[in-house]
Amino acid sequence: MFKLNFEILNFYHKCRGEHVKLARCVHSVVNFNDSRFDSNRLLRDLSKSGRIDEARQLFDEISDRDEFTWNTMIAAYANSRKLSEAKRLFDETPYKSCITWSSLISGYCQCRREVEAFELFWRMRFEGHGPSQYTLGSVLRLCSSMVLLQRGEQIHGYAVKTCFDSNVFVVTGLVDMYAKCKCILEAEYLFKMMSDGKTHVTWTTMVTGYSQNGYGFKAIECFRDMRAEGVESNQYTFPSVLTACSSVSALGFGEQVHGCVIRGGLEANAYVQSALVSMYVKCRDLNSGRRLLLNMSVDDVVSWNSMIVGCVRQGFEDEALSFFKQMHAREMKIDAFTYPSVLNCFTSNMDMKNAKSVHCLIIKTGFEAYKLVNNALVDMYAKRGSLGCAFTVFNHMQDKDVISWTSLVTGCAHNGSCEEALKYFCDMRIAGICPDQIVVASILSACAELTLLELGRQVHATSLKFGLGSSLSVGNSLVMMYAKCGSIEDANRVFDSMQVRDVITWTALIVGYAKNGRGKDSLQFYDQMLASGTKPDSITFIGLLFACSHAGLVENARHYIESMNKVYGIQTGPEHYACMIDLLGRLGKLVEAKELLDQMVVEPDATVWKAFLASCRVHGNLELGERAAKNLFELEPKNAMPYVLLSNMYSAAGKWDAAASIRKLMKSRGISKEPGCSWIELNSQVHTFLSEDRGHPRTADIYSKIDEMMLLIKEAGYVPDMNFSLHDLDVEGKVLGLAYHSEKLAVAFALLTVPAGAPIRIFKNLRVCGDCHNAMKYISGVYLRHIILRDSNRFHHFREGKCSCGDYW
Repeated sequence: MFKLNFEILNFYHKCRGEHVKLARCVHSVVNFNDSRFDSNRLLRDLSKSGRIDEARQLFDEISDRDEFTWNTMIAAYANSRKLSEAKRLFDETPYKSCITWSSLISGYCQCRREVEAFELFWRMRFEGHGPSQYTLGSVLRLCSSMVLLQRGEQIHGYAVKTCFDSNVFVVTGLVDMYAKCKCILEAEYLFKMMSDGKTHVTWTTMVTGYSQNGYGFKAIECFRDMRAEGVESNQYTFPSVLTACSSVSALGFGEQVHGCVIRGGLEANAYVQSALVSMYVKCRDLNSGRRLLLNMSVDDVVSWNSMIVGCVRQGFEDEALSFFKQMHAREMKIDAFTYPSVLNCFTSNMDMKNAKSVHCLIIKTGFEAYKLVNNALVDMYAKRGSLGCAFTVFNHMQDKDVISWTSLVTGCAHNGSCEEALKYFCDMRIAGICPDQIVVASILSACAELTLLELGRQVHATSLKFGLGSSLSVGNSLVMMYAKCGSIEDANRVFDSMQVRDVITWTALIVGYAKNGRGKDSLQFYDQMLASGTKPDSITFIGLLFACSHAGLVENARHYIESMNKVYGIQTGPEHYACMIDLLGRLGKLVEAKELLDQMVVEPDATVWKAFLASCRVHGNLELGERAAKNLFELEPKNAMPYVLLSNMYSAAGKWDAAASIRKLMKSRGISKEPGCSWIELNSQVHTFLSEDRGHPRTADIYSKIDEMMLLIKEAGYVPDMNFSLHDLDVEGKVLGLAYHSEKLAVAFALLTVPAGAPIRIFKNLRVCGDCHNAMKYISGVYLRHIILRDSNRFHHFREGKCSCGDYW
């Protein structure tokens, strides 16, 4: 009889929907005592094979349903995520056992229905049904997947109360829950408290927990202990320990794990193969990663993506593109993670034609709707300086996140479009996007470039509001922003508040003090930097030499050049030579400056010749100035600076025809001089002035203030310096021309509008002229005001008739 029943069941199972009615007829004809058992068995087989509708039809035909019948059907619906049907049967069943409750709770847990799952769990207990280890396992898996730490702790408390804390299945679930909730110490404690009975699942859970929480070395150690205990690893253990090897660059141990994979017969497992490729690539062994990738039994897109990312990170963009082309040739299913990796290839100096070809392929394959891909496109175009393309992609995005905005804002800031960066940052905040440390650092750099101190302070407040005050990159950007805006005291306060500092932090402060006319303070911070154990870099020495240049410290500068070469092994570059030549030129040692220029171990670049030309301009050495200017004409033929300086030198020497010929040469070459302008920020509004400017709404008040100001400073001893009046005019015309320079118009407006006691901050796009520099000293003394003037070279702090530069301007 049993054999007959078995044959009928087997026939029914093989029908797979065909001749089912015939099978049921045969089954109904056969008369045997265990019909309920056979029906339940049929129901179970249908449920397990996913034929839920047929299972329900059979369930409805069974007249004498028992507990197994109801539980099987409820579990079938729950496992198929048909929770409403499962709940309906659960409410109808006359048999509610622990299994019944657990089946329904498991279904809600699988569907991540937290509220209903826990409501059922507590109802189950209230109605007197004790949850089993499988019930606890289901709710713990829900806590793990949804990172529900508080719920997990409640289940842990219940497990302790009911003595389930010694059950291996439950403890393994608790270890996994705590690890997924970032409580690795609690997970570790539970794991170590298990004296015996640890299964390979328990060990794998702990290894995975360590690996996912960034404890790479502990994951490796745990894996070693697992092997020492004789517990076999599986296809889930190996990827976790290989990920740990990747995170700590433990290539040697990763190779040993590779050997274990081969001995365990898992070298053909796609999941393990992918983890091996990723490990080798992240440990910078591209050759081994390539061999594994090309010998994989199945083309796995994750492994190919890992290979492309590895090539890009190590600077092998051509290799990365080659792998992408191979993926395309193999007709692999490229995913949303492939394209961002490929687009990273084009952020360097590769042909934009290829980049746009990939963009076309993205549109063709329908990936232009993916946020991850669009973010990569915006980032790529922005980094390449193609802001128009970046704006187009960005504006067509339906869903923008913080990465989208950050890529655009950062791209604008890095490409000099600082005003655009500020606009998009404001739009980002209006859209309700919380900024991250990258976008805050970038926007602070934009504020520094535009010298928008008040806006910079607002961004500083924003960074504190969003908990970014401890970010090193934000701290460095704040120090730079305050220093570049002339508020060196604020820069120092930010520096003192930073818990972590690097060479960028120290260098920013050193350069900041140097550019704000406090060269000796700059050198003292360098000594503190060395005492802290931070090693200087090339930029640090540029800052030190700049400080020496503007403080007239020749011997100090020579000492720094020597230590840079001999102590730190940093080669003297053109920027360092430019600072030395500038220093010698400021002190009138043009012969020494020329000798240094001729002895340079590197070819003088435009920076060096500009410093030399500026020195010649200050000291009126026309012969050497002509040599410097001619070199600059060749190196930077479109730069107006050497033409203007040489023309000014001719004018100062009274060679008006030569000056006119230079201006004519500029015109013939299509070179225009950037007009000198000064501006002041007042109540978040920028007021800009040109020389002899009469376009401001308060022009009458400003010129009246100029007359008063010039009268008072002349009484105090000011004498106009005619060397800076470069037009062929009479004396009176030259005096008036000097009086209406943009710097003087700006300071006159400031005296009218900036409250008494507050510092006056003026910015100029070009270098301040000698006459205005001298006049500012007198104005600060006569009006008892602190005037901060930033020109294209540095800051000048005027107080009580003196300048912070000590006239080494």
